[in-house]
Amino acid sequence: MFATYVHDLNPVLFRITDSIQLRWYGLAYLMGFVAGFYLLRHLARRGLWVLKPEMTGDFIAAAALFGVFLGGRLGYMFFYHLPKVGWGKLLEDPLMVLRVWEGGMASHGGILGLVVFTWFYARKHKVTWTGLGDGLCVVAPVGLFFGRAANFINGELYGRVANGVAWAVKFPLSLVEEPDEVQSAAWQACTRIEPGLANAESLDALIAASRANPEVLKALGEYLPARHPSQVYEGLLEGALLFAILWIVRVRFPKAPDGLLTGLFFALYAIFRIIGEQFREPDAEMVGMLTKGQFFSLFMFLFAGAFLFHAWRGWKAKTSLAG
Repeated sequence: MFATYVHDLNPVLFRITDSIQLRWYGLAYLMGFVAGFYLLRHLARRGLWVLKPEMTGDFIAAAALFGVFLGGRLGYMFFYHLPKVGWGKLLEDPLMVLRVWEGGMASHGGILGLVVFTWFYARKHKVTWTGLGDGLCVVAPVGLFFGRAANFINGELYGRVANGVAWAVKFPLSLVEEPDEVQSAAWQACTRIEPGLANAESLDALIAASRANPEVLKALGEYLPARHPSQVYEGLLEGALLFAILWIVRVRFPKAPDGLLTGLFFALYAIFRIIGEQFREPDAEMVGMLTKGQFFSLFMFLFAGAFLFHAWRGWKAKTSLAG
């Protein structure tokens, strides 16, 4: 049953006007920040984080703005978008960087943004940077999970063609990956059912028609290959599994040295991202045999090594004093 499912979920939760609407993607970010707030406050109340419980709200708000949104948007623009469309576009339209509602956020950019933000925040509030980051890294996978769920609802960042996979999904957006003759045939088949599509100028119109008319959806599905739901794979790996591991370590080892959880986050995220990208259709130019996501993940191992080394030094210092 799942192999024949043609993705028809609407990325808009509800619409007030064409310009005022609530999207699942925005709701996913909100849910991630809310969950992060309650989880971090819980850790703070148990003495498992360096900040006081009453500081959690201000920290999450600042992290969302200066870390996730700014870092994620800049990461998308500089790592993915501008290399594809040309760097001259930035000079022609510098405000494009701020138009987050048009889509485009990069998880690697968001993570890097949070690294920079927490460093400044720790200095300002005179707490250890690694201790501050440990708490954030424990709850960050929850936001990654919601983000991947939104990617699936949007039908974006879809997987590679899957052969013999029972749970494979046909994503209408993947029509752009097909040869011109296949795209033309799909348009003609759908236009015979919905004549108004003859005047449409973009794939968005075809996808919107497929959501509203089951016959159009069925006709479109005939021209789409079944693909891995890679958003689900990445959500389970980078989100659910990574959160479970880090939460267990945090709770079971309350005296773990600062930096251990941050190091584990970088190492495990890189591993899970590299695995997940094996099933994801590359959405940017390859770097040798690696996708850009895999390539950028390699640098995270350097961060992981640095934080784990810091944690090891802290553990050695404690054991020396205890001895």
